[in-house]
Amino acid sequence: MTVIRQQDFIDSIEDALQYISYYHPLDFIQALEVAYHKEQNQAAKDAIAQILINSRMSAEGHRPICQDTGIVTCFVKIGMDVKWDKTDLTVQQMVDEGTRRAYLNPDNPLRASIVADPAGLRKNTKDNTPAVVHIDLVPGHHVEVMIAAKGGGSENKTKMAMLNPSDSIVDWVLETIPKMGAGWCPPGMLGIGIGGTAEKAAVLAKESLMDPVDIQELLDRGAENAEEKLRLELYEKVNKLGIGAQGLGGLTTVVDVKIKSVPTHAASLPVVMIPNCAATRHVHFHLDGSGPADITPPKLEDWPQVTWELGANVRRVNLNTVTPAEVQEWKAGETVLLSGKMLTGRDAAHKRIADMLNKGEGLPAGVDFKNKFIYYVGPVDAVGDEVVGPAGPTTATRMDKFTDMMLTQTGLLGMIGKSERGDKTVASIKEHKAVYLMAVGGAAYLVSKAIKKARVVAFADLGMEAIYEFDVEDMPVTVAVDSHGNNVHKQGPILWKANIAELDAKLSQA
Repeated sequence: MTVIRQQDFIDSIEDALQYISYYHPLDFIQALEVAYHKEQNQAAKDAIAQILINSRMSAEGHRPICQDTGIVTCFVKIGMDVKWDKTDLTVQQMVDEGTRRAYLNPDNPLRASIVADPAGLRKNTKDNTPAVVHIDLVPGHHVEVMIAAKGGGSENKTKMAMLNPSDSIVDWVLETIPKMGAGWCPPGMLGIGIGGTAEKAAVLAKESLMDPVDIQELLDRGAENAEEKLRLELYEKVNKLGIGAQGLGGLTTVVDVKIKSVPTHAASLPVVMIPNCAATRHVHFHLDGSGPADITPPKLEDWPQVTWELGANVRRVNLNTVTPAEVQEWKAGETVLLSGKMLTGRDAAHKRIADMLNKGEGLPAGVDFKNKFIYYVGPVDAVGDEVVGPAGPTTATRMDKFTDMMLTQTGLLGMIGKSERGDKTVASIKEHKAVYLMAVGGAAYLVSKAIKKARVVAFADLGMEAIYEFDVEDMPVTVAVDSHGNNVHKQGPILWKANIAELDAKLSQA
């Protein structure tokens, strides 16, 4: 019988969460490098380049890959011959203690995103606990842990269906993926759980995302069973949708498709699909009683040497002097470098602003959105000489219900976020001659280097959801929706789906 020390388990959880905050899995980076070299849409290629550069910077600087440092999901498989040295803490409590220590680490503090009372006050727990823990008793005398930090943007795109047994899983996936938008920050992975009951399928889908990226090996050797055939079919057909990196259109939407299945009722076909984003973060470790897990860092020389250079047609904008007339000259798809002052705000700040305006209270003191830009972001706390921690964009779609209010009542000129905007929001942007700019999701540390000053100007009690004023220099963004309503997230995938079909037709005739 193996004795596992409680402290070794807690220390290993802490170390693993710090590790995955700044190290991508190397197999994922290698898959992104392949996608980068293959990509023909320059906008998508540039986005992948920023993700790869950000990944290397995070690995070198030991700072988070993404400002959304995730909800902790932990699969713990405990050998039935294992004995714990103490029994005063449950496995859940041990995972939570390791999570608490990891997220409050002063050298690399991670953003606390977990809120208690989700149907009520939604108050931040301040230490990112509790984690989501799945425990399984298995044969043996070791403890195996698979742990991930899952960003909200990708988690929110989880889809579930109770299909009829005769329905096509492929058809359901291909119908569903385009409706998910780009908030999950493709290119990423798809995890699909099939069978059991609804909740079992969801756990299977999540667990499948812990597997290594091996689709190329499967392509080389060929499928040997129904699951592998389904993986290959979905990998090919999802990429032919042309959604591409960040939803801009392109050749690679997914770098792998994972599937786990279990038997189910004869009348049922539960299917759950969960995407992993460009900030895929997970690691596996074993405990055998000899001490904490030895998690070996990857070699920095294994990261690709990718560079990103701006084209000659880049537009430089001074946010302190920009006018509505200038904004109307910007074109969808154009690269813009922003310098000057912008305000930030996301879900909680928008809700509070809406409540204040509805009560006739006006905006908080010191906050003026007239002819200004708002950046949808919840940054990581700064360390050392940083002015702000990693500060990549959050999903703009969540702010759609507030956009017309902001444009109508505050004089806001433009917004910066990630992913697409809804049709009503695009119409409002066009009506108000405003603009929506897209920063790359999954490049948070890179983006933070453009922020030269940062200060909280309102709602300090909201923590990472407070309103900040950022002073930026050459912050790169793409015009996603221009003042005429042209929308790259709608036009790009349509164009590249047609381009891919045309390429396939030429290859078939060759």
